[in-house]
Amino acid sequence: MVSRPEADPIRELLQRSKTIAVVGLSDRPMRPSHGVSAYMQSHGYKIIPVNPTIAETLGEKSYPSLLQLPEKIDIVNIFRRPEYVEEIVDQAIALKVPAVWMQEEVVHQKAAEKAQKAGIFVVMDLCILKEHRARFR
Repeated sequence: MVSRPEADPIRELLQRSKTIAVVGLSDRPMRPSHGVSAYMQSHGYKIIPVNPTIAETLGEKSYPSLLQLPEKIDIVNIFRRPEYVEEIVDQAIALKVPAVWMQEEVVHQKAAEKAQKAGIFVVMDLCILKEHRARFR
């Protein structure tokens, strides 16, 4: 008898995704957003910084908002305080981004529900680096 492995939607998301827009990505190497994004970049993901206060980081041009990105993205990874999340989610909905990932300690239930109603896969209060490392050693 063969048992089917449990579905793992986070693993599936990380396998099919190629481009991650990181909202709140810092150009300072000691910031968590920088370290996490550098890790994801080193594992083959294209990282697009979204931060109006920097010109570039990790060798990529930074954009002031999601609405100004020149290409399709697979995941919006949010490194902003919860009070900024709803606006970011509204932009992700407008762009029809398939997934929104809120990093550890980034929790906004109303925005998560809004995104889910729009058909967006939502991960909240988890670190994308830790989840990737747990699945793809």
